[in-house]
Amino acid sequence: MSATGSAAGGPTYQTLTVHRDSEGNAAVAEIQLSRPELLNRFDDALHHELIAAIEEATRDDGVLAVVLSSTGKYFSAGGDTEIMLAAAKDIQVRMAMLDNGRRLFRALADFPKPLVVALAGDTFGLGATVVLLSDAVVTAPDVKIADTHVRMGLVAGDGGAVAWPVNMPLARAKRHLLTGDPLTGAEAHQFGLVSDLVADRSEVRPAALALAARLADLPPLAVQLTKRALNKYLSCHTDDVLDLGFYLEAITMGSADMLEAIAAFQEKRPGRWTGR
Repeated sequence: MSATGSAAGGPTYQTLTVHRDSEGNAAVAEIQLSRPELLNRFDDALHHELIAAIEEATRDDGVLAVVLSSTGKYFSAGGDTEIMLAAAKDIQVRMAMLDNGRRLFRALADFPKPLVVALAGDTFGLGATVVLLSDAVVTAPDVKIADTHVRMGLVAGDGGAVAWPVNMPLARAKRHLLTGDPLTGAEAHQFGLVSDLVADRSEVRPAALALAARLADLPPLAVQLTKRALNKYLSCHTDDVLDLGFYLEAITMGSADMLEAIAAFQEKRPGRWTGR
């Protein structure tokens, strides 16, 4: 299978690799973000293909657990600045971007099977939200996780305002969503944001696959119905916050501050904010 392949008989992906029979357990599927040259950023292609891969795993009765992993230094660097600039100019692009984000959040939040993230690379923005919508996160002490929306002049509206507070105390979630400051894997484990900590990044993927195999070996009806109950808990928070967050983010996508944040990031200088 190539780095842009699929499981046998499944669709072909350009941004993902989908493996079956990882490490000898045919009931575990691995969805791997596989564009390290683009830092596994979330553009239109990755949005659509990750939704499709999750839906494929939902339909496949032979899949009893899923591992979400990545290749390269970054799990995901977050959103695509080119799309952000296009969204600032065109309301139709902006609304399509928000609709894609809502669909991705719902696909992950409603997924009825165990989802384990192998977080062996740093993750930011939307990448962090995706990680936090899983059922277990395996990471290493020096991995960094952050929601950097505010630093880019944006509301943390693509799910961060839901995913962070349901995984850690609200005061801590506020602290990191309002500043964009990163947490290390060790800190995230201490605060309960991630579930499993291993000694080194090289140990993350094997540990995640082993945990997924354990879940796949349990009675599937009991596991999946428990997962549905947990999804309902998440949805109670989602319904109150998610759509508002997305539409507030849409407002900031049209702001001068977002354009300045992108320019400052690209030019490696401090931003000059106007609140407009």
